[in-house]
Amino acid sequence: MGALIMRDITTAITFLENKENYQLLVRGDKCDKFDYIAAVACGAIGGMIDVFLVGAPKDSTLVTWTDKQVDKVVMEFAKRIGWNPKAANINNVNSAIGYLEREFGVNYDQRKPSDVGDLFNIAPNTHHMMSLAHAPDILGLFFSILNQFTSTSSFISSGQLVSVKSDTFELQGGNVVAKIMCGITNWLGHLMSDVAGSSGSHGRGTGIVIPFYELFGLCKFGDFSVNDIKKDLSEIALSAFNQGYDFRFGVTMEIPVVVTDLLIKLVWALRRHFQYGYAIKDCIPSAKYNDLRIMLLFGNGTLCVIDGLDASLKSGGNFLLFFMRVNLIAWFRFVTLVLKEICIRAKFSGNVQLQIEAYRRINEALQIYLNELEK
Repeated sequence: MGALIMRDITTAITFLENKENYQLLVRGDKCDKFDYIAAVACGAIGGMIDVFLVGAPKDSTLVTWTDKQVDKVVMEFAKRIGWNPKAANINNVNSAIGYLEREFGVNYDQRKPSDVGDLFNIAPNTHHMMSLAHAPDILGLFFSILNQFTSTSSFISSGQLVSVKSDTFELQGGNVVAKIMCGITNWLGHLMSDVAGSSGSHGRGTGIVIPFYELFGLCKFGDFSVNDIKKDLSEIALSAFNQGYDFRFGVTMEIPVVVTDLLIKLVWALRRHFQYGYAIKDCIPSAKYNDLRIMLLFGNGTLCVIDGLDASLKSGGNFLLFFMRVNLIAWFRFVTLVLKEICIRAKFSGNVQLQIEAYRRINEALQIYLNELEK
């Protein structure tokens, strides 16, 4: 009997010695008022960057800088592929784009209605969003491989998926795997030729979409006012893309999000090390720390609130202007953090019940053991 009782006590105590489970039960999210204040302050700093330096594509201060960085990446990529600016006697991004367009031509690059048999309206400044294979995400890769293998082009028009026949396209390679690798290379190279606009564009040009932004083309719902004209969400998204809400502006929108996250993690790590005396290896930011996750939630929530208020105040009731000032990257980050926290809490809720049961078993086992000692 005594051995059985001691085994129960040892099992329960071992379970409770798990530091993370114990803190989850006893200390909750572990944030104090200073953590919340620091998180909100960091989010406010990110919000100010978003309001005054990001804004909308046409009046953004930072977008000029990010455009230049993208141009540099395109030129460096072209050099690695074989572009020689000295031989061409032209050292600018348009020359690099032209080289990539010639090297990575694809069969799904239709730009006007006659290219698609006049089935729907398409233009040079809209085809990067309407053509699914031009998306820089897993959907874009899938449709690019599909279109190259089947000599077709896939578009989203009027909320519908439309597939049209294209010129015959032959992928290089002696087997299916080699052909797929060739298709992936073509997809990546063609995206690089489009991300900074076309070689013949005047001014900034139209780049490629933010990952998964093309799915807005399926959103044929809503009744939003734009200069007293009603438009659905897909039309709003397409108009915003035409006015510069592209991948390069997505990089710009990422800046306040990164600043907010880095500031919060820095404050959390410094306080954990210098105030609470944790070793440096225990001050490396990780999602396993409840207090850090909560701080990130509050910080990114603050950024989104400031962003939403700014967009509402400066849009003047014009939903297109509102949409173009909304930082989709920040809102996506915030929603992701909320869903992740819900999943974590749901996952550990069962563990909390087990811990409570462990406490009960310890009390019962100790009481039985005391009774045995008395006898």
